[in-house]
Amino acid sequence: MDILILLGALIVILLGAEAFTNSLEHFGERLGISEGVTGSVFAAIGTALPETMVPVFAILLGSGSETLRHEVGVGAILGAPLMLSTLAFFLVGWFAAQSRGWHGLLNPEPTGFARDMVWFNWVFSLGVMATFVPQEWPMVRGGIGCALVLMYVVYLYQTIRSSSILVDDGHGTEADHPLYFMKIGFPDNLVVILFQLGCGLGLIIFGAKGFVYGIEHLAPWLGVSALTLSLLIIPVATELPEKVNSIIWIRRRRDTLAMGNVTGAMVFQGSLLPALGIMLTAWVPQREILMGMAMTLIAAVYLTFVIRMGTLKPLHLLVNGLCYGIFVVSVLFW
Repeated sequence: MDILILLGALIVILLGAEAFTNSLEHFGERLGISEGVTGSVFAAIGTALPETMVPVFAILLGSGSETLRHEVGVGAILGAPLMLSTLAFFLVGWFAAQSRGWHGLLNPEPTGFARDMVWFNWVFSLGVMATFVPQEWPMVRGGIGCALVLMYVVYLYQTIRSSSILVDDGHGTEADHPLYFMKIGFPDNLVVILFQLGCGLGLIIFGAKGFVYGIEHLAPWLGVSALTLSLLIIPVATELPEKVNSIIWIRRRRDTLAMGNVTGAMVFQGSLLPALGIMLTAWVPQREILMGMAMTLIAAVYLTFVIRMGTLKPLHLLVNGLCYGIFVVSVLFW
């Protein structure tokens, strides 16, 4: 029964992601904003809501013991940026290679891509350092959490400020397909766009809640820790919106939207979610946690270096997939 709940949650998230992607393109086009802002801010924050809801539900509203709830919460918090920086980029590269070849070019708007990666490296590194701050120093831990929130606000300001210049340079958001709700008789206006957007988000959040329930009950049955299962399983579901949206966009050669959706979510989840974990959980350097953090940073720093070199190809993203494979092997077999 728990497995059926997990599978049902996956289907709900997929449906929500498709409705969300379609409505967001129309929303960005209607507002006249750049693809970078649409992908890195609106898409990233919207599809990151499941990852935000999972640890909040687990830590504050979960039905298990405090230790179990904290393990599920921390696993969801750290599994999200891990999967985005590794497996999500690998999948984007894989689907791009099917039409362009492994040596074909990926062409996201370079300044926004580089900005997102640099911000992620800084905020996530600060979250890593917080694991070594003793729990007996609550003021220091609280200060780090507040700093992460402030850094995300500054990042948002820089990203939105650059929008008008990018639109003038030809990077404005354009919708590829009609709004889905128009097919069932709704008019094409901003209210309907927002309504479809809300419906998509509602499905995503509902699916995330189902996954929390399933994980809490499946971990004892499989005989593994809730932390391990959360690091490996929860991100598969909660990151599906980012991966599905980006795959849809990369297949349409909307590289800025595809990459911005992932990198913007990385900054969101590398700053606000660790702030939540630092202030509400033990946030201690366990083996699985440190390995996940290490692979996340290696993949992110590597990709930052690649984009700084000026040419990004699907072949480059194989390294990100390798980082995820190393993490899975280390958690399951070492």
